Amino acid sequence: MTYIDCFLTPVPRANRAQYEKLAAISSEVVREYGALRVVESWLDEGGSDASTYHADSARQSAESYGTMMAAAGTKKDETLVMSWIEWADKRSRDEGMEKVMSDPRMQFADMEPVFDGSRLIAAGFIPMLDHSNNN
Repeated sequence: MTYIDCFLTPVPRANRAQYEKLAAISSEVVREYGALRVVESWLDEGGSDASTYHADSARQSAESYGTMMAAAGTKKDETLVMSWIEWADKRSRDEGMEKVMSDPRMQFADMEPVFDGSRLIAAGFIPMLDHSNNN
């Protein structure tokens, strides 16, 4: 069964280009060590709010719902990046991430920080439903 690493990362809006470069490096390395898929998503700040995900009979005012930005603790100058990495299984993930974290390309100490890594929210997930319309 596949395994998913999921991340919510508050990122200063001004750092988007730098984040995209970091994400491209990370994606290359992670896929080299076994990841099946890497997705990085920059928040559509003008997009749908939580109220649009509820049927009319259950919908409340938009203000009554929490937001992803609030959950991640973003600051005024920040937006949110949601990322996930798909692995074949948890064992592949654990073995792959051990190699990823020791790879010299993933050591960014010589770079100006793009985001505050201590505020990264991360967790592993076991899919319980996986439907696709892909042919």
